[in-house]
Amino acid sequence: MMHKDDDDFAVTVFVKSASGSEVASKLSGYFVVKGQEFRFTAIAFGRIGGHNASVKVPKTTLAKIAKMGIDPEQLQLTIQRKLIEGDVVLPEGIKPPSE
Repeated sequence: MMHKDDDDFAVTVFVKSASGSEVASKLSGYFVVKGQEFRFTAIAFGRIGGHNASVKVPKTTLAKIAKMGIDPEQLQLTIQRKLIEGDVVLPEGIKPPSE
């Protein structure tokens, strides 16, 4: 299987809810890959656009992702990067942190 980079598959990350403080936030949402929607939860340290995020995707979802020909570990890293960089779709009322 060829791997150019994570552009081999497009992933859009949607954050549905975020709660927490200036230091850490608990996030829940979903991501869309190859037209399919999957749920995730995460803890973002430094909030959305912050310094780190721990992403949790259910094992059954990771198995489905693998069957789609996508490396589940690479997908989780891509989601994590998007959360850290603030490259997500937010619902109205949730705003990324101001610089």
